[in-house]
Amino acid sequence: MRLTMHTDYALRLLMLLAVEPKQIHTIEEIARRYGISRNHLMKVALRLTQAGFILSLRGRNGGLQLARPADTINLGAVVRVTEDSFTLVECFDAKRNGCVITPACGLKGPLEEALLAFMATLDRYSLADLIKSPRASRGLRRLLGATSAELA
Repeated sequence: MRLTMHTDYALRLLMLLAVEPKQIHTIEEIARRYGISRNHLMKVALRLTQAGFILSLRGRNGGLQLARPADTINLGAVVRVTEDSFTLVECFDAKRNGCVITPACGLKGPLEEALLAFMATLDRYSLADLIKSPRASRGLRRLLGATSAELA
């Protein structure tokens, strides 16, 4: 299983907002701190806003922040919202399946089981779990270029 860049950016965005929850962050700032595409990050932020994970505050002092506490944001839910498809192989898509061995193939069952296990694991974790230790939280802020006052 490989997650899309969209999901990767979504999880990174949420982690930054979680380690600095009192701050309002702009798309430009987040893109700069991560060294990622501003345009792609805008699409990610829109999806996360529509799903209710983040708030988009308008105006001169606007930006992004978590819409709710990090411990209520489930990683499995984020991945389900940000991934367009969980079609691991051709036979997962009945409309487009052209695989000639589908009627006799035993691969689909184990792959479905693996996908369910993958999602079940993500469902056991919240955003807060990713940043809960003070060491992880400080480390993330330091790696993302927080000011010395923010690191205190």
